[in-house]
Amino acid sequence: MVKNLKALRVQAGLSQQALADALGISQQSVNRYENHKVEPDIALLVMMADFFEVSLDYLVGRTDEFGNNQKVLKGEVFIRKYRTLAPKERHYIERIMDLFFEEN
Repeated sequence: MVKNLKALRVQAGLSQQALADALGISQQSVNRYENHKVEPDIALLVMMADFFEVSLDYLVGRTDEFGNNQKVLKGEVFIRKYRTLAPKERHYIERIMDLFFEEN
């Protein structure tokens, strides 16, 4: 059972749809996993753990530690959100960042 999926998603500031897009699944699937109606296969569990940079044990509730002492930090949350953007949207963010770093 995926016990920490919703908490990780909320902490990352992602909607169910944004997470679904990032994982290549439907929003309905995310909802079913979060509400314990169905369980994802092992390949999807690994993708989820990699996406949130946590251990499988943490994702499924076997431990309270993220694994490797990793914590979800603001920068990591930003990167996760960035990964869900379309290429055109990423380009805009990159241009803004380039302008910011040129001025500083």
